[in-house]
Amino acid sequence: MSKKLTFNEVRERHFKTLEQYVPIVARVHGGSHPEFHEVRKIFEAINRKTKEAGLEGSDLNEEFAKLREITNNYTVPSDVCESYEAVYQMLAEADEAYQG
Repeated sequence: MSKKLTFNEVRERHFKTLEQYVPIVARVHGGSHPEFHEVRKIFEAINRKTKEAGLEGSDLNEEFAKLREITNNYTVPSDVCESYEAVYQMLAEADEAYQG
């Protein structure tokens, strides 16, 4: 049975990659999936808040609720690349860890 990761562990593991992937996925898929532009804005807000507040100190409930709504609970569209799918997987893992 694997140990459940804390939000901070997930942040350390995924946010650098997300910082790279999210803008690229927005550029590549934003035309056919305009909702991803909102995903990008929300991720940037989460990232900024966690950097400003330090470890485990931010209230991100609203941001994660919006992400779940916009992404239909991180459902990956059928016509996207692996990077898009990876972004949703990492965001879903961060959301789950944050909800604790």
